[in-house]
Amino acid sequence: MKITEFIDNNIVLLDGGMGTLLQERGISVGEKPELWNISHPRAIREIHSAYLDAGSNIILTNTFGANSLKFTSTDLKRIISSAVENARYAIKSTKGKQQKWIALDIGPTGRMLKPFGNLDFEDAVSIFSEVVRLGADCGVDLIFIETMSDSLETKAALLAAKESCNLPVFVSNAYGEDGKLMTGASPLAMIAMLEGMGADAIGVNCSLGPKAMASIIDEYKKYSSLPIILKPNAGLPRTENGMTLYDLSAKDFAEEVISMTDRGVRAVGGCCGTTPEYILSLAKKMKENAPSKIEKKTETLVSSYTHAVGLDGSLRIIGERINPTGKPRFREAVKSGNMDIIIREAVGQQDVGADILDVNLGIPGIDEPRALCEAICRIQEICDLPLQIDSADATAMEAALRRYNGKAMINSVNGKRESLDAVLPLAKKYGGVVVALTLDENGIPKTARERVEIAKSILSEAEKYGIDKKNLIFDPLAMAVSADKNAAKETLLALRLIRDELGCKTSLGISNVSFGLPGREYLNSAFLDMAVCEGLSAAIMNPYAKNAEILPE
Repeated sequence: MKITEFIDNNIVLLDGGMGTLLQERGISVGEKPELWNISHPRAIREIHSAYLDAGSNIILTNTFGANSLKFTSTDLKRIISSAVENARYAIKSTKGKQQKWIALDIGPTGRMLKPFGNLDFEDAVSIFSEVVRLGADCGVDLIFIETMSDSLETKAALLAAKESCNLPVFVSNAYGEDGKLMTGASPLAMIAMLEGMGADAIGVNCSLGPKAMASIIDEYKKYSSLPIILKPNAGLPRTENGMTLYDLSAKDFAEEVISMTDRGVRAVGGCCGTTPEYILSLAKKMKENAPSKIEKKTETLVSSYTHAVGLDGSLRIIGERINPTGKPRFREAVKSGNMDIIIREAVGQQDVGADILDVNLGIPGIDEPRALCEAICRIQEICDLPLQIDSADATAMEAALRRYNGKAMINSVNGKRESLDAVLPLAKKYGGVVVALTLDENGIPKTARERVEIAKSILSEAEKYGIDKKNLIFDPLAMAVSADKNAAKETLLALRLIRDELGCKTSLGISNVSFGLPGREYLNSAFLDMAVCEGLSAAIMNPYAKNAEILPE
């Protein structure tokens, strides 16, 4: 049975700490634990066997720090091969009748990614990819990415796993006492990104004891549709006689961990300070608890590297000003490689209350993939709002989505076959909320009902890729009333039908309705109010419009 099938109906018991047990066996300070796979295979096999005898379903290979930044390619191959063989030997030599799997353990590289450090994102992907390929070739059953404290490094590891093998991938992050990752991401930001990218289970490990993780686990239960992982430390650490000790007994640890299985936790184990005794206590407690149902969540979320923005409540404003249309100075600055104007627009729109920023660099004569990717990275260095990546160039779109730190909005797809085939695979691979325009090969329909039919067709195509409807937001297209007096009426009706019949979110480019007319701000405002009444979720507009006295030139 695959682990993904088992975890749907059972609580999975992970193993516990490795470092504590290696300390007991005499590992020296500064010695690399991964080398013990080769130099002390018997010790590693004994540790794995002890966890399996305690009841573990999954044992993690002793490869937490194994990567090419620390080892040569030859040594790395030997380490991973030996680690997997040690785990396999332990499984074959233990008599427990529980289901058993080997997970390739992947920890952080030990280097910070740009802009916080000097490791490039693609270099990180390459480093993780090498480890994943080696582990997959050796026959592991799943990939277990853990103790990640940076959202972008987490993305690099998950992307590497998805691109390098077809195995299930579990992802666990290490949160601080403030409930955030070291580089600022909230639990909701990580849920949005990891679920969007297709992780098979997500959760928390290390850093804290079980009780301190309770509020984070509650956030995962509220918003995640995936099995939740809980792998805490054995309480708070202290040092005695050169040894690191922890303040929770095995019994107390088990009671605190098991109390969270009713919060949707489906994989439990231990991290620093835990031993086979702790896992045995967990195993005994698990017999008293049936797994709670994993509920499918419907919230539509986009995220930056710090926080997520939901589209299920009040109207969200998508700032439209990072766009070359009608802006000669903007176009010339981007052509010359000057990103300062983009940075100013990002900061300015954030200051006046935009929730999300649209980023469009569709300028003839530039290398759009390079320029859009650079703009996304530069904006994220100084602005923590989620971004809407806006491009008609699929190559540029993928370049930006790949480097984006979070779960982006993707602007856009439409009902044309060419568009569906180009954009939906990107949304599936990188995650994101896709803006879907209700037009097709026949253009923009005049009636609301025809636009809804296109929306249904797009929903059907997205479902083929496994893209949930919560990750589609439909734009029924605001048309100029100067050209058609019924244009606004049909758009408003389409908003209502998409909300009521399809149960989907909507967005609009508000200013299109007043094109060619005087006093445009008044018509835009009235149209926006009516659109909100019909269920509009997000408006692409100038966020300065609500603050006319500070409207920039």
